[in-house]
Amino acid sequence: MVIGGLGYIGSHTTLELLKEGYNVIVVDDLSNCFENVLDRIRLLADDHCRSHGLILPSLRFHKLDYKSVAMHRLFATYNARRSIISGVIHFAAFKSVSESIDNPLAYYKNNVGGLVDLLLTIQSNGIKNFVFSSSATVYGSKANEGKPLHEQDLVHFDEITTDSEGNQVVRPNGTLGLTSPYGRTKYFSEAILADMARADPTMRITALRYFNPVGCHPSGLLREDPRQKPTNLFPVIASVIKGQKSTLEIFGSDWDTRDGTAIRDFIHVVDLAKGHVAALAATREDSSRTNAFEVYNLGTGNGMSVAEVVESFEKASNIKVPAIRAPRRKGDVGSCTAATRSAEKELGWTAEKGVDECCRDTWKALNMPMSDYC
Repeated sequence: MVIGGLGYIGSHTTLELLKEGYNVIVVDDLSNCFENVLDRIRLLADDHCRSHGLILPSLRFHKLDYKSVAMHRLFATYNARRSIISGVIHFAAFKSVSESIDNPLAYYKNNVGGLVDLLLTIQSNGIKNFVFSSSATVYGSKANEGKPLHEQDLVHFDEITTDSEGNQVVRPNGTLGLTSPYGRTKYFSEAILADMARADPTMRITALRYFNPVGCHPSGLLREDPRQKPTNLFPVIASVIKGQKSTLEIFGSDWDTRDGTAIRDFIHVVDLAKGHVAALAATREDSSRTNAFEVYNLGTGNGMSVAEVVESFEKASNIKVPAIRAPRRKGDVGSCTAATRSAEKELGWTAEKGVDECCRDTWKALNMPMSDYC
């Protein structure tokens, strides 16, 4: 079951699951996406299966708010059919830093309250495999140190580790300098999941902390196409190129970075989707896993500045993007890149695509006739 499975990251993950032979149940309330995404997922999955001589797995869709009581009935329906739901991937959180600052209660209600209700439901239905869409925002002000962020930089229970001199030291749990209600909801959610896993060691919960998803499916049929006002960099650039917005605002030109603009670890959304499939597969296949709760960064390990990404987009499109340097936004940090060794070693996953490819894929999607997209 993929909750939020028609959204930007959810739709790409749903497609990758189908390509790997999983039957998928999609739950989405369509609050920030469109139902025709389902047809495009099915088309791309069918093309893949035909070209590889495979049978298309089952794809079912339920229009539901994941916080509603109807979720209980949905699980009961599948149980009655003896259709075993072997795992749940959760993408249904709200995700805008700036919006969370303006409307924090909506974020706490949906991201934290909704998660608790969902966990009670999956627990009552005996589901053990849960993959949670987390965020690098949980590292808080640690990101501003300008070094790659390691999973061990935020743990939810004290850990004993060995320092560089061979001494045993305690790594305390918790984080510092969370910059937005959105980041706090992700931190609280991880803490809830860690507590649940400690109480029930038979759980297999994986939190994936990812950095800045960009790009789209190479076909252009799946892309970042929110119903609501876009706040992420690529859809804002797209709105400028399409003339829907006059200029791109680059927030912050005085960060302690090589060109003054913020540095981020931009990861292609297809790579990110494959990371979720790898996490799901690892919990199903690795019977030796002893930890009920695991955390992995999903990123490239390479930071690029916002100005560099704009330049890459201009190169892909051969169009100058009118941009202005604007003041920093509330909740932003200057630098945020991932240490990725854990995901590479334990999940067998690594990012394969770079920012140039993200820009080329997005530009291709923008040039598609609307008849192909609708």
